[in-house]
Amino acid sequence: MNHSLVTADRTTHLKIVAVSLVAAIAVILVGITARISDTGTANANGKLEAHGPMLKAGKNSVVTSRDGSSIQ
Repeated sequence: MNHSLVTADRTTHLKIVAVSLVAAIAVILVGITARISDTGTANANGKLEAHGPMLKAGKNSVVTSRDGSSIQ
């Protein structure tokens, strides 16, 4: 058994490539088949909607000041 890829023979390299190809295909298939489950609502299309009071940004506040120059 070869414990180094540098001294590995051709079949060992082919086995590594085959295993990595199967693993990559499995990851791709899991990613494709993963879906958001339908909860029965009309808006189950993957968008997030926020409901509640809306907050508006106020004026900037000075965090620190040094020698007359302020950093916000």
